Amino acid sequence: MKIKDLLLKDIMVMDMQATEKEAAIDEMINSLDRNRVINDASIFKEAILNRESQSSTGLGDGIAMPHAKTKAVNRPAVLFAKSRKGVEYESLDGQPAFLFFMIAVPEGANDTHLQTLAALSRMLIDPEFVNKLKQAATPEEVHALFDQSEQDAEATANAPEEKSEDKPFIVAVTACPTGIAHTYMAEDSLKKKAAEMNVDIRVETNGSDGAKNRLTPEEIKRADAVIIAASKKVEMARFDGKRVLERPVSDGIKKTEELITKAIHQDAPVYYAEQDQQSSDNEEKPKSIWSGVYKDLMNGISHMLPFVIGGGILMALSFLFESVLGSESEIFIFLNEIGGNAFNFLIPIFAGFIAMSIADRPGLMPGMVGGLLAVNSDAGFIGGLVAGFLAGYVVILLKRLLYRLPKSLEGLKPILLYPVLGLLITGILMYFIFGPVFAGINTAMVNFLQGLGTGNAVIVGVLLGGMMAIDMGGPFNKAAYAFSIGIFTDTGDGSLMAAVMAGGMVPPLAIALASTIFKNKFTEEERKSGVTNYVMGLSFITEGAIPFAAADPLRVIGSSLLGAAIAGGLTQFWNSAIPAPHGGIFVIPLAENALFFLLSLAIGTIVAALILGVWRKTINSTK
Repeated sequence: MKIKDLLLKDIMVMDMQATEKEAAIDEMINSLDRNRVINDASIFKEAILNRESQSSTGLGDGIAMPHAKTKAVNRPAVLFAKSRKGVEYESLDGQPAFLFFMIAVPEGANDTHLQTLAALSRMLIDPEFVNKLKQAATPEEVHALFDQSEQDAEATANAPEEKSEDKPFIVAVTACPTGIAHTYMAEDSLKKKAAEMNVDIRVETNGSDGAKNRLTPEEIKRADAVIIAASKKVEMARFDGKRVLERPVSDGIKKTEELITKAIHQDAPVYYAEQDQQSSDNEEKPKSIWSGVYKDLMNGISHMLPFVIGGGILMALSFLFESVLGSESEIFIFLNEIGGNAFNFLIPIFAGFIAMSIADRPGLMPGMVGGLLAVNSDAGFIGGLVAGFLAGYVVILLKRLLYRLPKSLEGLKPILLYPVLGLLITGILMYFIFGPVFAGINTAMVNFLQGLGTGNAVIVGVLLGGMMAIDMGGPFNKAAYAFSIGIFTDTGDGSLMAAVMAGGMVPPLAIALASTIFKNKFTEEERKSGVTNYVMGLSFITEGAIPFAAADPLRVIGSSLLGAAIAGGLTQFWNSAIPAPHGGIFVIPLAENALFFLLSLAIGTIVAALILGVWRKTINSTK
């Protein structure tokens, strides 16, 4: 496939009018939408902005490559756009961007498409080629430039490669979060700079289509050093004992000379796989202890949620059938047993995947068993949380203590020493110390919550409902949700689930309602997205509000927080409860005092929508 097959003439923007980043993104997305390259502009924009939040795709030297791989794309395409004025794009060099390549890739893109996009990315490293693009005045000229560049690249690729044992030899791995553009630009930059510096280099790319040009054990062994220019997880254990320079993928594009110089002078730390170094394996180094703890906690919650949702909703349905058919009915017993068995896995899965996040695979088994011990000792959700972190750090300690074992015993670590010692130490600590201690704490907390008067229960509901709207899927939201699940699993009481569900449903519903009532306060694209938020809000998917919150954080979060807090408090005032951890409007028939739950939700939504609508400024109709 040729690049011109993806670089469509009809969608090019040869005279971009926008001068700010988001307006430029909107202008390009509108062209893709008009030409039916994408089927949902709001979903595609959300994917573009999510990629931008990881690191700017403004590469510097006047080039930006926003890109996304999502189901909102009908067919793979590259939109070329030019700006005469320049766009403040938060580029890596702080300078305006003049050339734009918006890459749209469908979820099922084949290998040919991805290889073509990789070739496009490599071409943009050449300053002479970029200069010619800046001078191009028509889509036809743009196509002709890429045709010529492809021919030149093919001739270069067919030329014999010179290698010398006298030259320094380094290996590198490049990877970016989406694996579409930066991965291959970093590869090409490293190769070109290495050739200029008379250095032999082999570069492995970890793109959307998997690892290409994979480094061999012999090459790794021969290399003077290893460069990892990656902003996502790459396989690191193979570099054990080598000097490894770990940097973000953007440095592989812009700081190639510095990286290669450090590598050939071996100015990099020695990497030890057994030391469980938690540096840029999946992302940049945590900026604080809390960010590392949060990452481990979220790993446990994300793996637990399918059990929570599947088991919880089936159990709730079983109670509905019990109320109609009686406790002896086969359908009640069947659904209740399936849901109950799924719920039995919650805390072991939660603890196991916390431990796995900390200590990799050796932490999984002792973490899960520690979680089961927490269940058996009535330490509950909090005990499982402690078991996960305990097992993870026990395994980390074992890795440190056993690091200097003879090489002949290396194979015994994963299959014998880590499982046996990890389980034994975690089991002793949980059975004799942490299990009984946190069982007492858990019992006291449950008794306190069950003994709350109406006034105090309302305060708890206000707090939990508000937390669901503060960051809409972030740490506060997840903390409130996890706390409510813990109480629900320990007691079967769904009152706090009602508070968090109402609080989580308010933000998208309020945005949808405000965009319907206050049409002059929202753009046409925002009003279309608003309709989608009705569905997401009713389904208890708070994240539908994120694009609006990102564009207007003070007004959207401020109004949503107040409405969600009111909704959460009212659910407790009217003694509403939902015996299911998810489902939104679809599990309302299972709720206690369902009409009052709906009234709480309606009041919170209307308050938030009115505040947001009044607070926002009127859109200038001349724009």
